[in-house]
Amino acid sequence: MAKVRISTMLGDITVRLYDETPLHRDNFLKLAREGYYDGTLFHRVIRDFMIQGGDPQSKGAPKGKSLGSGGPDYTLPAEISPALFHKRGALAAARLGDEVNPERRSSGSQFYIAWGKTYSDGQLGQLAKQLQMQAEKQVFEGLVAERRKEVMELRRNRDRAGLMALQDELLAKTSAIIREQGLGQLSAAQKEAYSTVGGVPFLDGQYTVFGEVEEGLDVVGMIQEAATGAADRPVDDISMKVTVIE
Repeated sequence: MAKVRISTMLGDITVRLYDETPLHRDNFLKLAREGYYDGTLFHRVIRDFMIQGGDPQSKGAPKGKSLGSGGPDYTLPAEISPALFHKRGALAAARLGDEVNPERRSSGSQFYIAWGKTYSDGQLGQLAKQLQMQAEKQVFEGLVAERRKEVMELRRNRDRAGLMALQDELLAKTSAIIREQGLGQLSAAQKEAYSTVGGVPFLDGQYTVFGEVEEGLDVVGMIQEAATGAADRPVDDISMKVTVIE
């Protein structure tokens, strides 16, 4: 079982890395052993949401410098799993948005630790509806993208009947995929976590979660309450040192 210690001026955070996400686990351990993270900052902090770090350009960065675009010269394939979700204390990989990164590949080094909030039963019910709609939209748009040439041809020919038939076909496929993969649904484990410890459920299925805080969640809490300025950068730098617990 791989673990790392993230040391800050506010205290230490011990994180367990998941064996279910071996690419992210091994990459994080490699960078930690190389000292890659040492001296980097938690450069983006949003209260009641998350804390983010791992940008090598944050080392010694002057006040006011915009951060968040740095990293090694590679990204990692997504290892997104419904069983690994954004409960409070979850360690996840940052990434570029879907519009430029449809495969949801992860940053080679940048990560965040989820904080979020707790949800009532009513809020979880509403959230489940939103997640269902979001999943349906994403699946449908993906299917449309796969049939883009066919769609464009039908539009050029002003074939309204053909477009309607294709839409009905893709909607049916969308429903089937949603059912088969259980997308847009909250598991019993998610409901339990989000109603008790809290978290950021609307990020589930979008980013790779590859670990969780075992000790030092109070430190994460202090960091996410830090005063911030432009681009959510803490006014007072919060640097880190990451070591592998052998």
